[in-house]
Amino acid sequence: MASVPLLAEWPAGKEEEGRVRRRLPALAREAWEESKKLWEIVGPAVFLRLVLYSFNIISQAFAGHIGDLELAAFSIANNVITGLNFGFLLGMASALETLCGQAYGAKQYSMLGIYLQRSWIILFVFAVLLVPTYVFTAPLLEALGQPAALAREAGMVSVYMLPSHFQYAVLLPLNKFLQSQRKNWVTVVTAAAAFPVHIAVSWLLVSRLRFGVLGAAMSLGVSGWLVTLLQLAYVVGGGCPATWSGFSPLAFVDLWGFVKLSVSSGVMVCLETWYYKILILLTGHLKNSELAVNALSICMSFQSWEMMIPVGFLAGTGVRVANELGAGNGKGAKFATIVSTTTSFLIGLFFSALALAFHDKIALVFSSSNAVIDAVDNISFLLAVTILLNGVQPVLSGVAIGSGWQAAVAYVNIGCYYFIGVPIGFLLGWSFNLGVLGIWAGMIAGTAIQTIILAHMTIQCDWNKEVLQASERVQRWGNPK
Repeated sequence: MASVPLLAEWPAGKEEEGRVRRRLPALAREAWEESKKLWEIVGPAVFLRLVLYSFNIISQAFAGHIGDLELAAFSIANNVITGLNFGFLLGMASALETLCGQAYGAKQYSMLGIYLQRSWIILFVFAVLLVPTYVFTAPLLEALGQPAALAREAGMVSVYMLPSHFQYAVLLPLNKFLQSQRKNWVTVVTAAAAFPVHIAVSWLLVSRLRFGVLGAAMSLGVSGWLVTLLQLAYVVGGGCPATWSGFSPLAFVDLWGFVKLSVSSGVMVCLETWYYKILILLTGHLKNSELAVNALSICMSFQSWEMMIPVGFLAGTGVRVANELGAGNGKGAKFATIVSTTTSFLIGLFFSALALAFHDKIALVFSSSNAVIDAVDNISFLLAVTILLNGVQPVLSGVAIGSGWQAAVAYVNIGCYYFIGVPIGFLLGWSFNLGVLGIWAGMIAGTAIQTIILAHMTIQCDWNKEVLQASERVQRWGNPK
């Protein structure tokens, strides 16, 4: 009789196994469908960011072939001064990913245009407030201990980057507005149209008209504004009839609530963007700082270039999570998170392997100096580690943006980056005499801890609760009267 239960359980086991086998193809189909929705946003977002960042790479390459001082000055002005301000404006604009994404999921289409105008107002005001960082770059860098000649050159370059600064205040909200409603082809077309223009303008200003490193800075403004004006013409010219009904005084209603979410988003994202910019500033205090800055800025350029892919996943994840939460589908938001994280990690793994494979050839794009090439080769393995971490961390930030967790994540970023990463980097760099290798390794530790905390927050998330909060947010801000 002892065998009866075993015989009785066998068919149940076979039935359960059959259900699992049937479920696997269904799961694969669900993952495929989610991947298509995700890549509909991620693909154009990555393309746009790669093209826009390629503008920086091209201009930096033109500057680098003028001389080492010009390369270092352009790198600091572009990667530090403009990079810091861009990070804050990008973060503020990411509030639209939460609001427009959830409103679009809830079919509150008319509010998207109002949100866009509110974001323009707020970003323009903050862009004006940030102007002194460009005007006083030279004395600021000297006060931070940078060499006088490098500070003066970077100060001149920074002033010529002001047009790009204000262009971001218009373009970034436009990108979020279009992404949230899946009009991503617009960003692809405008970026593709501006790319050859940027190459031609860079050659004209730097090589033909001999404006030098200042011409490299001016070319960024020309091509950036071309992309911005093309997208603006599409939106206000009738390309978004359901979500854009013209300029409205409702844009000035409840601005304070919008400011709070925008600032939280700005702090969250800019703390991430600023983190590795601070690495360049710290490197400027090392012995032979010009060589160290050049080597690190080349690695950071490639890291930032590759970073456009996970940043595209950040945008795609934010929109997908926000859309699903706005539509009341918590399970859909969770599944979108899993698919996006897995895909981005695998891509990061691939590019990390490429960085290791071409460790001794990376610097050739920017410099023919043997000293710079060797310096880049010595720290290239840290570039590979950073790229691998970037395959996960931005996606988790996208989940936070789509869910509206910006304020909480800002505190996580402060703690991990500035109370853990920077002190460890400083300790390794100077106390252990590891130089740029130690500074960068310490800051990688901060990123790793932050990624672990964000992963824990995401795994422990109550998606049903997030659906309710999204519904409350849409109802609270969905009626502008």
